[in-house]
Amino acid sequence: MSRPPRRGRDIHGVLLLDKPSELSSNDALQKVKRLYNANRAGHTGALDPLATGMLPICLGEATKFSQYLLESDKRYRVIARLGQRTDTSDADGIVVSERPVTFSSEMLEQALESFRGETQQVPSMYSALKYQGRKLYEYAREGIEVPRESRRIMVYEMLFIRHEGDELELEIHVSKGTYIRTIIDDLGEKLGCGTHVTYLRRLQVATYPIEKMVTLEQLQELAEEAHRQEKAPAELLDALLMPMDSPAAEYPVVNLLSSVAAYFKQGMPVQAAGAPVSGLVRVTEGDEHKFIGMAEIADDGRVAPHRLVVEYSD
Repeated sequence: MSRPPRRGRDIHGVLLLDKPSELSSNDALQKVKRLYNANRAGHTGALDPLATGMLPICLGEATKFSQYLLESDKRYRVIARLGQRTDTSDADGIVVSERPVTFSSEMLEQALESFRGETQQVPSMYSALKYQGRKLYEYAREGIEVPRESRRIMVYEMLFIRHEGDELELEIHVSKGTYIRTIIDDLGEKLGCGTHVTYLRRLQVATYPIEKMVTLEQLQELAEEAHRQEKAPAELLDALLMPMDSPAAEYPVVNLLSSVAAYFKQGMPVQAAGAPVSGLVRVTEGDEHKFIGMAEIADDGRVAPHRLVVEYSD
């Protein structure tokens, strides 16, 4: 049976989008997909509409490896409004309590210190986690509270930036699955005044370089410049993409001879010199070290395919 024609281009890589405020992550994804005319696209963990900053968008075969970014740590800059607590823990919610701000600088430092390191966090009802097949925020919008289990998180760094009037600004480096809104809400309760997020910017995901972020406006300008030069937009846009295996950049690499890689690409475990004794690895082929997929080291030491790159022919 012949493969049905593909809609859009077979373009593979990761774009580091600087998501604007008041735009959902999915809307941002669809705009990038259209600009690149990509046949497939996916993001790696949604940002709230209120939030801005780094949203890695995977195109083509890179979507297969986006899951590895979900496991990565992230860094944020956040501004909190002291004295008000909202039902969503951010400025998009309804104010549910107002209290005076009376804490001292010593109390603030003690409260911040209590969040550093390994802690437990109960996810907000206004999150995309699922309970019995439905997202928590769907229950929350109906006024229904459902049980949530606390989860282990790690706060690697919580830097105090400033406290001016009713504003508190922090920079926070956290592990996967950490909700900054929940940290801010919990902090407000420890300080006795309540607080909520008014500004949230994701500065970094994993080790992706901040300077590689681009805005939707920059992408649109490049597409228009390509049109003026009578070029295909791809000639200017594709250079912005990170490699398709960059979501898994933290995993060790095993390089296979082309003769061995041929078996690996057919789904067969293979022997490889210098492979680790266990765990996931990135697999490359030949002198060019072309990325061909992810593998798991089997008990017998062979490199067993875990997720392969599909090579499409024109």
